[in-house]
Amino acid sequence: MNTRERLLGALKGIQLDRVPCICPGGMMNMIVTELMHKTNVMWPDAHTDANKMSKLAAAVHEYGMFENYGVPFCMTIEAEGMGAEVNLGNTKFEPRIVSYILETVSDYNKLKKLDVKAGRAKVSTDVIVRLKFSNEGVPIISNLSGPISVASSLMEPVVFYKELRRKNEDAHKLMDYVTNQILAFGKAQIEAGADVITISDPSGTGEILGPKYFDEYAVKYINKLIYGLREVNKEIPIIVHICGQMHRVYHELNKIEADALSFDALVNIKEVKEQIPDRIIMGNLSTYALEFSNKEKIRTMTKGVLNSGVNIISPACGLGTQSSLENIQAMLATVKEETHD
Repeated sequence: MNTRERLLGALKGIQLDRVPCICPGGMMNMIVTELMHKTNVMWPDAHTDANKMSKLAAAVHEYGMFENYGVPFCMTIEAEGMGAEVNLGNTKFEPRIVSYILETVSDYNKLKKLDVKAGRAKVSTDVIVRLKFSNEGVPIISNLSGPISVASSLMEPVVFYKELRRKNEDAHKLMDYVTNQILAFGKAQIEAGADVITISDPSGTGEILGPKYFDEYAVKYINKLIYGLREVNKEIPIIVHICGQMHRVYHELNKIEADALSFDALVNIKEVKEQIPDRIIMGNLSTYALEFSNKEKIRTMTKGVLNSGVNIISPACGLGTQSSLENIQAMLATVKEETHD
């Protein structure tokens, strides 16, 4: 069984020889500075160059870090395509939004239409095509930023969250437009050959929104995105990552129509399995530990995550760029040792 077959099987709930060990990309970035130096491919160049992005994405698998390819390496492409200004960062820092395009949700008509055939969106889909052409059983995971996270990258987040309640009608118009632009990017990723889509919506946490608005905005527009993607390929597996504690929103969370749900390190996986049984769960080894601990501690923590009952093991969030290859490799090595028949 190759790694692609194993991941796709896990996402279908099939009994396997062992769990997959992946890091999707996007918000859950897997590129570290040490890997850049080993490949001589650096940020920010790799964010805008398909050859360099392809090489870095492939190196993650080649250096025994994770069992997948994943692109892009940030979550700013959609917002940039709609008009936000982005700083592409450096070898230590990912791209980030530096200037908003909207002052209020009512300004949604100022947004540009995301052109999937230009800029970094096209770079990402070109990379998927390249990886697919050279693929030897390694799953290609492409990434989308979730609707709440993109919308709150287009305007001041504090204002955005307030206006979800105060300007409800216009907020939905904004969310609908944003979701359609993300969907266009996702459709292009599927057409390029992605095996799995991961949607990460760290700003769509139930802690910030509360159950009512989590359901009204996060669940509604994530599902709109999922339904749209499945119009292109009804079989495409979809992972959704949500940050924050889940205590208040388990009922609403279970409405998300993804194949798997992913959580950060502060979420107790055993509790999740009790609250939403029969769901495929991905997670959730602390990225803080991966950056600041040592390989023996990582081995112990990896065993703990495996024992929690995850169907797919992964870091809980994006890796700190100063994380060592040794620590990351220890995670995958432990998964292979502990779960292989």
